[in-house]
Amino acid sequence: MEIFDLTIHELHDKLKAKEVSSVEATRAMLDRIEAVDGQVNAYITVTPEQALVEAEAADRRIAAGDIAPLTGIPMGLKDIFITKGVRTTCGSRILENFVPPYDGTAVAKLKEQGVVIVGKLNQDEFAMGSSNESSYFGPVKNPWNLECTPGGSSGGSAAAIAARTATATLGTDTGGSIRQPASHCSCVGVKPTYGRVSRYGVIAYASSLDQVGPLTRDVTDAAILLGAVAGYDPKDSTSVNTPVPDYLAGLKTGVKGLKIGLPKQYFIEGLDPDVKRAMDEAIALYKSLGAELREVSLPHTEYAVATYYLIATAEASSNLARYDGVRFGHRADEIRGLKEMYAKTRAEGFGSEVKRRIMLGTYALSSGYYDAYYVKAQKVRTLIMQDFLNAFNEVDVLLTPIAPTPPFKIGEKLADPLQMYLSDIFTIPVNLAGTCGISIPAGFSAAGLPIGLQLIGKPFGEATILSTAYAFEQETQWHLKKAPL
Repeated sequence: MEIFDLTIHELHDKLKAKEVSSVEATRAMLDRIEAVDGQVNAYITVTPEQALVEAEAADRRIAAGDIAPLTGIPMGLKDIFITKGVRTTCGSRILENFVPPYDGTAVAKLKEQGVVIVGKLNQDEFAMGSSNESSYFGPVKNPWNLECTPGGSSGGSAAAIAARTATATLGTDTGGSIRQPASHCSCVGVKPTYGRVSRYGVIAYASSLDQVGPLTRDVTDAAILLGAVAGYDPKDSTSVNTPVPDYLAGLKTGVKGLKIGLPKQYFIEGLDPDVKRAMDEAIALYKSLGAELREVSLPHTEYAVATYYLIATAEASSNLARYDGVRFGHRADEIRGLKEMYAKTRAEGFGSEVKRRIMLGTYALSSGYYDAYYVKAQKVRTLIMQDFLNAFNEVDVLLTPIAPTPPFKIGEKLADPLQMYLSDIFTIPVNLAGTCGISIPAGFSAAGLPIGLQLIGKPFGEATILSTAYAFEQETQWHLKKAPL
């Protein structure tokens, strides 16, 4: 097995035993990026010099007997994370040459453990997309089939795991942007409860929905990485001051007697036959492990997509007003006056999907429409949240598909934004409810494309969904299969 094939915990054991150095692991990863990323386009910026400096520092730390779970581990970060001295683009032309002067909280926590950051990963522009096709830096290709999308918006983060060009990655999830790419690339992705991980230093898309989470090769790695970045942060006013459990210690609790709910609104006509088969097999496996499965109802699910695309676009309209060409980022040339600078800068700097969402959000917030659209959407959001709380009075965990279909072809849905938006129909409600979810590998389609399984937990129930996912993973081999890149 190559060094770049190892999980976090496997590489940690080798680093601790001094069987391999962080410099060796980092060089192996950088060589792998050079060899295959031209096909995948998972990275926007690679930082070899800085990575090797960080790896040398990690080796000195290990030699001194000071090794944390992530010390010396080569990782990539979605290019939405603010990184001191390293270009941070958010997949947009408007930030093409932006170099931040500080690290965000999640990045700082990783650096405290001695992580080696090998680069910044491609994404849909400003995290707006379900296919990673809206990036100014070109689409990411799925390592399982280079003609297909890896999902979005954290497509580069998931593709890097599948291509084995990062041991682990961090992404963000606003409406499924960690879980859907994880499903499409056959890796593990966790969307934590809103407020569980600090958003300080994460470029904002929709502030009441965005959440930071890990993408990894297995559930053990997800537990390690989530534990490293979770916790209260006074710099983030939405961060919740509640203790972080030891996710790793709780993985092996099993599922005997666990009540797993099957929301009837998620097992619908039109679900791809391969996806349905994978879900049926997962349900049968959990039954065999002693879990109790029962049907539950989330009656307002049908309104989730419409609700999301009012709330998220309204917040995006507000958040993206700061990109005006005045303080940082792209500024248009040959301008006459302030108004023209604003208009020309934003017209040049933003791509078509971002412009579409800004216009939708501005309309929803405009005078005369605010009550009819935005306020009503917030009321429906409350009903969706209540649906989940009611369901969790009956069950411990919910089991659903991640996406209605396996990965689709690049370009297939670009002409029909509504079809693209509907690909997130099973992930969006979790963000609206503010609770937690995980995607784990659950099989492959007849065409050999990955299919993921979603487990949804109670607010701050990450330990339960991780242990439930771990029980499934221990009984299957899906997470061990490698993309034929």
